Amino acid sequence: MAAPFANSVSPDPALVALNRFGLGAKPGAEFGKIAADPRGYLEAELKQQDIALISPDDPRNAGLLDSTAAIQASMAAAMERKAARDKKAAAAMQPMAADDPAGPAATQAKPAVPRVEADIYRDEAQARFDKALTTAPGFVERLVGFWSNHFCVSVAKAPVVRACAGAFEREAIRPFVLGRFADMLLAVEHHPAMLFYLDNRQSIGPDSRAGKRRGRGLNENLAREILELHTMGVGSGYAQADVTSFANMLTGWTMAGREGRLREPGSFVFNANAHQPGQAVLLGKTYPDGGMGQAEAALNDIARHPATAQHIATKLARHFIADDPPEAAVARLVTVFTKTDGDLRAIALTLIDMPEAWSTPLTKLRSPLDFVVALRRAAGATAGNEPQRSLRWLSVLGEPLWRPPGPNGFSDRTDAWASAEGLKTRLDIAWQAAKQADDIGDPEEMLASLIGTSVSTETRQAISRAESRQQGLALLLMAPEFQRR
Repeated sequence: MAAPFANSVSPDPALVALNRFGLGAKPGAEFGKIAADPRGYLEAELKQQDIALISPDDPRNAGLLDSTAAIQASMAAAMERKAARDKKAAAAMQPMAADDPAGPAATQAKPAVPRVEADIYRDEAQARFDKALTTAPGFVERLVGFWSNHFCVSVAKAPVVRACAGAFEREAIRPFVLGRFADMLLAVEHHPAMLFYLDNRQSIGPDSRAGKRRGRGLNENLAREILELHTMGVGSGYAQADVTSFANMLTGWTMAGREGRLREPGSFVFNANAHQPGQAVLLGKTYPDGGMGQAEAALNDIARHPATAQHIATKLARHFIADDPPEAAVARLVTVFTKTDGDLRAIALTLIDMPEAWSTPLTKLRSPLDFVVALRRAAGATAGNEPQRSLRWLSVLGEPLWRPPGPNGFSDRTDAWASAEGLKTRLDIAWQAAKQADDIGDPEEMLASLIGTSVSTETRQAISRAESRQQGLALLLMAPEFQRR
């Protein structure tokens, strides 16, 4: 099904900037502005201070809680309120005297309990969509999406992850997206959402005080996924013994419970009683017993491993250039990653500076998330229920927000999304978006501001023959030039 999106013509640089690196054009003069200096426009975005951050102090994000700990406190308070209501309702259900004046009214149904984690998830989703819809051209948001999928957690794991997935992205991804890879890695692996998602709170050193007392042992999930997915990659030279040794080093990394004995509930905590004592060997290097610092030292070393540079460079080139990226592009990214100690801003600048990024045809199909964001940017304001509408669209397209099928995240290859059913679903959503748009301009004029000179004769003819503006907009949103990146 990838054939309809094939294009061997050298792409328009403005369309490369907007579709390959950005989140798509918005109606207006943006396309012409970018066409004057596509690379410079992208570089300017990378220079903006704190551009990736989503602040709870921003009036637009009034519903956001300011930290994972605050989210956990809100959930705990909701559970206490529910318990109090349940107790009161149970007392009201006790047998009454026949002449009790309260009568049946005392047994009325208890009020519905609000799903606090669902409300938090909705507010986080709205803040994320608002950020994507207002930024221009959206290169940094694309980087956030890449890293959030690389270091993914899933809201399907448990209510606590559902509530914290947005905060995880705000706290562990966004502050470091233009910083050092090692710093992002440490932030991610310290975060309660990741520790909960990959079960490290269940991992106890067999020879630790807690291990001897409880008779419990290691859970290797976090250690394995760090090596296999987050850093070095499959087949990069580590062995099962390295996984086990690393799991021992990570014991004690957990999140504080609701009772708050070790620290503020919902925050990261190192539980020395659960940490496996003694030195450990990882990838041939011996790490002395150093409590929490033992695993931190290992993470810093793994972040600089040549296999990590290769793994990250390949994934970035696949995401931004082609499913099978040019070897020269990958090699250049590896070199920059190594020479700059994983400077992600330098790597982003390298991406937009390499010739392959501008000469490789736009053949990748936009992922569902990129498609929904680009569609909403193109269609403009709509009246209706957001973010539920966009969340529903993502679910039916197969990429529900912060709910990947596994720790390896969503696929970044076109063939994962280019099925006949998937394209039909995109057409349905394009038609819905066109019908719901508040103010549709002339679709033929919109071609210039959304696609520029790259529009094909077939696309132009199809839109010119549309029976209504809604139909014309839907056809534009499904045009190969709009779907490709």
